[in-house]
This record gives sequence, structure tokens and C-alpha cells, in this order.
Amino acid sequence: MHKRLLAPYRPILSFVRSCRRCPTSCRSRRVPFVQFNDGETFPIFGLGTWKSKPDQVCRAVQEAIDVGYRHIDCAAVYENEREVGAGIKAKLDDGTVKREELYITSKLWNTMHRPEKVEKAIKGSLEKLGLEYLDLYLIHWPFALKEGCELFPVNEDGSTAYGDINFVDTWKAMEEVHKNCLTKSIGISNFNKRQTECILENCSIKPVTNQIELHAYLNQKKLVEFLTGHDIIVTAYSPLGSADRPWAKPDEPRLLMDPLLQKLSKKYQKTPAQILLRLSVECGYITIPKSVTKSRIEENFSIWDFSLYRTDVELLDGLNRDYRYCAYPDACTHKDHPFAKDEY
Repeated sequence: MHKRLLAPYRPILSFVRSCRRCPTSCRSRRVPFVQFNDGETFPIFGLGTWKSKPDQVCRAVQEAIDVGYRHIDCAAVYENEREVGAGIKAKLDDGTVKREELYITSKLWNTMHRPEKVEKAIKGSLEKLGLEYLDLYLIHWPFALKEGCELFPVNEDGSTAYGDINFVDTWKAMEEVHKNCLTKSIGISNFNKRQTECILENCSIKPVTNQIELHAYLNQKKLVEFLTGHDIIVTAYSPLGSADRPWAKPDEPRLLMDPLLQKLSKKYQKTPAQILLRLSVECGYITIPKSVTKSRIEENFSIWDFSLYRTDVELLDGLNRDYRYCAYPDACTHKDHPFAKDEY
């Protein structure tokens, strides 16, 4: 952590500056590692693949690995794991990286929460990715959807069709795929405090991370404090506000256009995106911006040559407005929806 950073924003964990899985000569050596509560280390920065079209993501993965990314964040519901896997294979085959130097995440989708389906789900992701194991496997959301062929099942009236599987039962099946060496670590995503507590009270293996929406307009301080207190690493998705998501509204606040970010961009001679990404990693959050554009992939990675002054961190902290871009409103009446009640 840079000495100029405010005490409240000191990393919530100790950075591991190098890792035995990455040779010191590789370009990824600039990326700090974090240590999970299970002892595994993980890069604090990675490539997100949500919304990445299959015909673009294979090339994007290769370009990211060439730049120095070693963490690729995937999910079954993104429907592009096979193309992500092709990109990974290309860089393994040409000798750019070895498998042990890469850190691959995937996620269990909501229609596969039934315990006996979890192993089938992770094996399906592994087959598409062309891998023998994952480095991290997450429950994507705490609520189950109706099982079947559709990723987003609906009832006859068009409403979302729910499942009735308790996420604690799903977690126990996650522990089994971990024990069977199909993944090195397991975690959760989009869980609120109450739901995380429920896992902690009923688990034999703690989640290593909770992947949540996190950015300057939604800093989730209460949840972050809770997770930190239980030695659960925070992973920040949509760190730039996800303006390109399909359901974006024209009148919603545009994080990257915030006047403060425009001002700091000029001050540091960095883009608004780089300011936000630097803030996120300085807070100690695993950060996974998405892009399929080579110049943007490179730009997002170029955040290791500056630090934020503590006065600027204070200003950025003041941007919070508890604005959630990814609320999943189609399932807001599900009993396990994490944001439907006044919870954090």
C-alpha cells in the first residue's frame, strides 16, 4: 500500500508480491497477489468475460494474457466458456504461459443448485474451458431457478420461474467438488451479510471470496467490513459501472462521466477507468474489468505506475450513492434474492 493512502483504505489483506506459480520474468509480476483463507494465492487483477461475445472473447483472452493478465473470470451463464478455453489453449500451446501460471474462475448457475447437479455443472465448465481443474468456483447467486434447459426459465405468465433449493445445501455440494480436486478454492457471489452468515454457520469449508458489484457509486462499506472481519476476500465486479449492460437506462448515472473522475483523470494523466481500477486494487479488492478491445485491455492493465493521494481517495469515497447497476430485478420476489429487502 502506498504510504499516501488513507488509513481506512489500507488493503484489507496482505498482498503477496510474488507467487511460486508465476516466474518473476513474466509480465504479470507487476500484479500483486492476495492470499485466501484456504492458503491459496490469487492475482488481485483479472479479465472479466461477462457480456463478451463468443466471436470476440477468444482473441481478447489471448491479448490479455500477452499483456500480463493471469486471472480470467468466467461463468457458465456467459455462454462463452468454450471460446475462452480456446483462447487459453492458444497461449498454452505457444508457450506464453503454463497452466499453473493461470488462475481461472467459473460460476455455478442458478438452474444447477440442486446438490447432485453441482458436480455435473463444474465438469461442464471444465469441458468447455478445456481444463482439468478450476482455481476458483463460485455460487453465482444465492437463489435457485427452475431446473431445465433454459438458463432463464419463465412461467406461463412470463414471470421468472424459481427453484426451491436452499443455498446451504448447494454449498455443501460445492465443498464436495473441492474435496474431489475439481477446483482449488470455492466461494460465493452476490450474497448479502445474512446469507453469508448462514453459509459460515453451516460450512466445513469457508468461502474464500464473495464477488459483488463494487465501485465508487456503490462502495458497500458495511458488507466489505463484515467480509473482511471473517477473512473473506472481496472481489469487485462491474468496477467501472457496466454502462454497456443490456438493460442500461439512458437516464441512469454514468460513473465514468462523473466530474470528479474527469478532474482526477487530468491530474494523474490517467483515464477515469484507470482511476477507478487503481482505487479498487488499493482497497485490496480482486478487480475484474471486462473488455474485448485490445487497447482497452492494455489501458486497464496500466495501473501499476501510480498511487492515489489520500485527499483524492477521500473525494472518491464521497461519490457513493448506493447505486446498484446489477440488481437482477426479474427475481426480486424470490425469498433468497439478496437485494430485495433492506439488507446489505
